[in-house]
Amino acid sequence: MPARPGNLSRRPDGWTGGGVPWHTERVTIADPQVPPAADPLGETLHLLRLTGILYCRAELTAPWGVDMPYLEGCMTFQVVTAGRCLLEVEGSEPVVLEQGSLTLIPHGTAHRIRSGPDAASQPLFEIPVERVSERYEIMRHGGGGAFSHVTYGVVRFDHVAAHRLMSLLPRLLRINAWDDDVDGWLQSTLRFIFREASALRPGGETVITRLADVVIIQAIRSWLNSAPNEGWLAALRDEQVGKALAAIHRAPGRAWTVATLAREAGMSRSAFSARFTDLLGESAMHYLTAWRLQLARARIQETAEPLSVLASHVGYESQAAFCKAFKRMFGVAPGSLRKAGVTPRRPL
Repeated sequence: MPARPGNLSRRPDGWTGGGVPWHTERVTIADPQVPPAADPLGETLHLLRLTGILYCRAELTAPWGVDMPYLEGCMTFQVVTAGRCLLEVEGSEPVVLEQGSLTLIPHGTAHRIRSGPDAASQPLFEIPVERVSERYEIMRHGGGGAFSHVTYGVVRFDHVAAHRLMSLLPRLLRINAWDDDVDGWLQSTLRFIFREASALRPGGETVITRLADVVIIQAIRSWLNSAPNEGWLAALRDEQVGKALAAIHRAPGRAWTVATLAREAGMSRSAFSARFTDLLGESAMHYLTAWRLQLARARIQETAEPLSVLASHVGYESQAAFCKAFKRMFGVAPGSLRKAGVTPRRPL
């Protein structure tokens, strides 16, 4: 199980159980400046950026149990590299995880991992850990019985494309790397994590965290192969609307109109507007505005770029118009967000 940033025996300052701790490191999965692709969904996946919050190697002996709180805006994952355990996620049936299991909890839902249904559990922040590095810890916990070994982590996706995708993921994703049906590359990567976690060598924590990040992306890609073809995914896969979405994602600051987007899709304006709204439940221009402003929000929080430059970057001719639209969507002015570090509300 993960513990907390730093070798602390209490909930750290800056982490309330509903947010993100102070120490994070971003991993850019791919360069967002990708060339136009024939596959709009594949091109959009290039935009995903993952921030590693913390990773933990848990050495657990029965009986043991750990309660993980709700973590807003985060995804947690577990790789069982030895033994077995019981995973209980709020709103889902308990799941037995055998050696080789990979599970993702995409929405930061509170959950419990324990050695069995009768094992008592302890809140995460009450369990001491050994700090190996800024983001990697070792937890040794339990009553001295049967051994289980779990590599656990908390990550966050930062690009607006990721927020769209995360909202579509189920409450729990589960993959058994020992199954013959699992993609060979994913299977071999999980086995490599298992070997590294079994005997942590110098630099091993870096290897594990990097591989874990890639495994998460691969697991999501695996889910996409059988995901329901509806909403945003259906629109990206649509032969015509998908081209317009890819154009927006590729060049959000361009002076798009319904007419130019319809041209990208190879459709008439009326047919494009109807098809876009039917697939996404919102108009093309509403989608464009939301995409631009969500990109701007991320840049405000991550950079010191002047608002006038940022406004132009996302397609606004004036800073005033940009600020007005931003406040209308998020309930806070962009300047106030940057000065106070306020987290704006999500748009409805």
